[in-house]
Amino acid sequence: MNEFETFEDFFPFYVSQHSKPLTRRFHFVGSHLGAAAAVAGAARRSPRLLAAAPVLAYGLAWFSHFVIEKNKPASFGHPLWSFRGDALMMLRMWQGRDAELSDMAADVLAQQQPGLRVSSAA
Repeated sequence: MNEFETFEDFFPFYVSQHSKPLTRRFHFVGSHLGAAAAVAGAARRSPRLLAAAPVLAYGLAWFSHFVIEKNKPASFGHPLWSFRGDALMMLRMWQGRDAELSDMAADVLAQQQPGLRVSSAA
């Protein structure tokens, strides 16, 4: 398992675990659906909606890791930094900076495995 001194050291690794734009989109949609379920659950005082919130958020995210990215979610080893990383990653997506995330992921993966070419397609 990778060890990091600071979140700033961790974040590029986190993004590298989301190297495919489709993985990031699943995170984006899952997190927003989870947040919507949490807000609706709190407003309606619905335990079912509150319980659905993490299932929606993590279910879609973890699906994308296992099926699309073919890796293990970073949250398994670094849950708090992963939560923060997800928020920062989504903020950059909201800002239209998804290509920057693809470049960051490709740079980290290239350092880990010289000669590896990472496609930013799906």
